[in-house]
Amino acid sequence: MTALTSFTFVRHIDGLRYYFERAGERNGRPAYSRMDGKVWCVWSSTDDWHCEVPDGLVTAHPLGNHADEPEPPATVWRSFKDDRSYLYDLRALDSEA
Repeated sequence: MTALTSFTFVRHIDGLRYYFERAGERNGRPAYSRMDGKVWCVWSSTDDWHCEVPDGLVTAHPLGNHADEPEPPATVWRSFKDDRSYLYDLRALDSEA
């Protein structure tokens, strides 16, 4: 299986898109950086698949149990920062119209 090279998070409420590209590996799995460099999508043994900011603060998780997947799951993710929370769909770029 070939790891994703890029994907988007598409926000449910308004369609806002955040683009991520493969940026090496972390903890033996692919790591992805948001195009603006402010967020990483990575896997760890303590947090499973998640998004985090450069200081390590976790800001999003996929809904459901996706701990053992080899790449970020194409499912709904929930972000959280301060008092805000949004739902996003993770979509592989080659699956978008």
